[in-house]
Amino acid sequence: MSIAQAVLTTERLTLRPVDPMFALPMLAFQLKNRDHFAPWDPIPGALYFTSAYWSARFKLRARDWLDGRGASYLLFSRTEPELLIGSISLSNIQRGVMQSCTMGYGLGRDYQGQGLMREALDAMVQLAFSHLKLHRIQANYQPHNQRSATLLAHAGFVIEGHASQYLFLDGAWRDHVMTALINHDYNPADVLL
Repeated sequence: MSIAQAVLTTERLTLRPVDPMFALPMLAFQLKNRDHFAPWDPIPGALYFTSAYWSARFKLRARDWLDGRGASYLLFSRTEPELLIGSISLSNIQRGVMQSCTMGYGLGRDYQGQGLMREALDAMVQLAFSHLKLHRIQANYQPHNQRSATLLAHAGFVIEGHASQYLFLDGAWRDHVMTALINHDYNPADVLL
């Protein structure tokens, strides 16, 4: 990407591109939600709960944008602009004949069930399809994650299959439900293959 990664806004959220300056807020967010995210994440390494880890990780994610490989955002409340409440990203952007990416997200325990992730997800779909000109977004979830199942279904993602022992999370191989959203307005002429 040759242009700066834009800040995105929704009715209640500001989605800010990841930046090393957000390492301390992200560390605080991760510490507060450590138990909440444990079933969905890999077992963290020794440096995971340090600001140095998050600073380095955000530098890499910012580089992904510049290289056209991803778009990572942090979710902040519009009423409390310094309050980090979650994250959302597009990763593994594939061009050529695929024109696709993978979406991942996480929302703090205190903000579940309010429709906030749906707002963020809709903004990211708009970014993927309108700005990045992608044809397909994939998003996967563990079968017992009813919140993600409902979120993705309401956003129009369609179940395409099941992957046995797909990711090593929380100390074990976990099955996943595979979903995708297709950009039916995709025009191949908009993108150089």
